[in-house]
Amino acid sequence: MALLERAGKIKTSGKKDMGDHQFWKTQPVPRYDENIAESGPVEPDTPYDQIRKEPIPLPKDFEFCEIDMEDDKQVKELYELLTMNYVEDDDAQFRFDYSAEFLKWALLPPNQKKSWLVGVRVASNKKLVAFISGVPVAMRTYDVVHKLTEINFLCVHKKLRSKRLAPVLIKEITRRSHLEGVFQATYTAGAVLPKPVSTCRYYHRSLNPKKLVECNFSRIPPKSTLSRMIKNYKVPEKTSTVGLRQMRPEDAPQVRVLLNKYLQRFDFAPVFETDEDVKHWLLPHDKVVWSYVVEDAEKKITDFFSFYSLPSSVIGNPKHSTLNAAYMFYYALQVDEELSDVQKDKFITKRLNELVSDALVLAKKADFDVVNTLDLMDNAKFVQEQKFGNGDGYLNYYLYNWKCPDVARHKVGLVML
Repeated sequence: MALLERAGKIKTSGKKDMGDHQFWKTQPVPRYDENIAESGPVEPDTPYDQIRKEPIPLPKDFEFCEIDMEDDKQVKELYELLTMNYVEDDDAQFRFDYSAEFLKWALLPPNQKKSWLVGVRVASNKKLVAFISGVPVAMRTYDVVHKLTEINFLCVHKKLRSKRLAPVLIKEITRRSHLEGVFQATYTAGAVLPKPVSTCRYYHRSLNPKKLVECNFSRIPPKSTLSRMIKNYKVPEKTSTVGLRQMRPEDAPQVRVLLNKYLQRFDFAPVFETDEDVKHWLLPHDKVVWSYVVEDAEKKITDFFSFYSLPSSVIGNPKHSTLNAAYMFYYALQVDEELSDVQKDKFITKRLNELVSDALVLAKKADFDVVNTLDLMDNAKFVQEQKFGNGDGYLNYYLYNWKCPDVARHKVGLVML
């Protein structure tokens, strides 16, 4: 999703091509009107000898390729394709500006399948014109833990949208997943497709109101002034949590235990199976991801939070060329199991507000203009107090070849890039 769609500032017209509804009627996904009481696959796993071994046919003049994310030339090609053709807002004022480092982080996790980074090139000149990615993820859906393909970065060149490449890409990544023994997938979209497992709303928190107004990202509210906005959104100069520090590699085992336990609060959440997973996704990475832990006097990590960077280019603005946006990522806190549900709720609300307040301080120090989030996990407990504004945009979560009862937004624990 584009920055402004994520932040809820501008609704886009569905330029992220996820295929039309006729296509989805042919896929193993629940119908809109289906009332689902129990969890399970829509279709059984396909025996290996029945899985197609050749690529899905492409329109004439196109060919599949695999993108090598360790080859800087190919990373640059992908960067240019996404920069010019992934979602932008309807007024063409803002466009995602993925960095090469971000794309490597997003697409090279531990145990990545190179065959799941699928490109389409023009056969004659080898120009990259479409892409879809899958990364392996362990997910818990209610009480079932299973291996999924997390689908992302589906992008088709603007001039080729009539070629119906998106359905072919989806079928091809499905075929390649099946060859690896993975028969379920998860993905998100702003568009409503058959059938969302959950829908979350975007929220954004201004850190640089003057710049956001100058970029037409925000407007000064009626009966207010810019100076009032600046005063309202000012954050403290320093963090306040005792023991707060940047996460280090040796913290991974403790963070993994803390995070997996906290994610058990939710009905649709990832499972971080190894310390290597935690190190890849959550260790601080310059200009990509920021992660912090709270360590007590006994060197035990009691809390953790993180956010990542996804800037947008500001198009045709005389004052600004880039809008620096941070996105809330994963967090976890130690909760006393002896507490009653009411006491737990009160504790989590208080502690989360303390941690997110510090996250805003750190995001401001890192020169971010806005912090964006969704109302998933326990985020509803802090958005109002921390002055996040609700946006117009929504993000729909989907499961492929798996049906289950709808998941309430505050029971979603998966944060997709």
